[in-house]
Amino acid sequence: MNDTCPTKTLPEGHPIRVYFQENDIIHTLLEELTATNPAEELQKYTNIFNQLYTIEKRFARKENQLFPFLEKRGWNGPSQGMWSFHDNLREQFRLIRYYLKTNNPEKINTNTPFLVDGIYRLLNVEETVLFPNALDLLEEKDWIEMRAGEEEIGWMLSKNPAAYPSQKYIHPSEDFTQREMPFSLENTSHYDEGYMTVEQVNLLFRTLPLDLTYVDENDKVIFYNRGEERVFPRSAGIIGREVKFCHPPKSVDTVLKILDEFRKGTKSESSFWINFKERLIYIRYFAVRDADKNYKGVIEMSQDITDIKKIEGEKRLLDWE
Repeated sequence: MNDTCPTKTLPEGHPIRVYFQENDIIHTLLEELTATNPAEELQKYTNIFNQLYTIEKRFARKENQLFPFLEKRGWNGPSQGMWSFHDNLREQFRLIRYYLKTNNPEKINTNTPFLVDGIYRLLNVEETVLFPNALDLLEEKDWIEMRAGEEEIGWMLSKNPAAYPSQKYIHPSEDFTQREMPFSLENTSHYDEGYMTVEQVNLLFRTLPLDLTYVDENDKVIFYNRGEERVFPRSAGIIGREVKFCHPPKSVDTVLKILDEFRKGTKSESSFWINFKERLIYIRYFAVRDADKNYKGVIEMSQDITDIKKIEGEKRLLDWE
């Protein structure tokens, strides 16, 4: 960390201090990458490149943690301009990775300076604009909450930074801190992440391009979603019915075996794919367990993957017109 940097006064583990710790790593990697000739040391270049690519964790932390807090304070610029900068760098990484895969050192040499210069410019904007303003705008409670969320994304560091504040880390799934929400919580229920009304939950299940059926720990069907185009027909009559009576006789033994293994804890997932009405259907079963690993039933998921299976290459542009 630069001795003149004001973040040296920040406590260990503070999100901005960690960003500057990563800066040291990034500068070293950029210097090593620039000094390595891929035509002569392709493996060394690849190793350095892969280490540098962990900068994606830094991008993700900014986009999903830092930027949302800045938006709450009325500063939307980073979410718009800097996120686009991230995407440009991601494209450079993707391009060089392609040339590494196709063993094209000439193209790697041509494109490396664009990646390196782009990262240097990004670091400069962070150090001179983003981080100083963030320190002015955000409050201590923001940094504490932000750091808790960063735990799930990770860092470029060889080991996790010190806790911030210096106390036991609370996993987001166990964090019940009441926070001010930018939307009404009236008539909503709290889920693992976020709040939804009954109407929103129904709309979510109805919109998902999947057939979902939930069988409880007593082997009774307690839920299915009403999608626009279900793969297999369902009616309200199956609610409360034993699952073994909801499948054709020829497949009942398989279903019961899956339930038995899930209940015993020896298996947690099973998959099948069949041809049905000239479509390829992917059927998956997932064991449902609570936080104490107690068996709570099974989710059956069916999806028409006929068109998905045909996908090749990439599609990055909208083609509605």
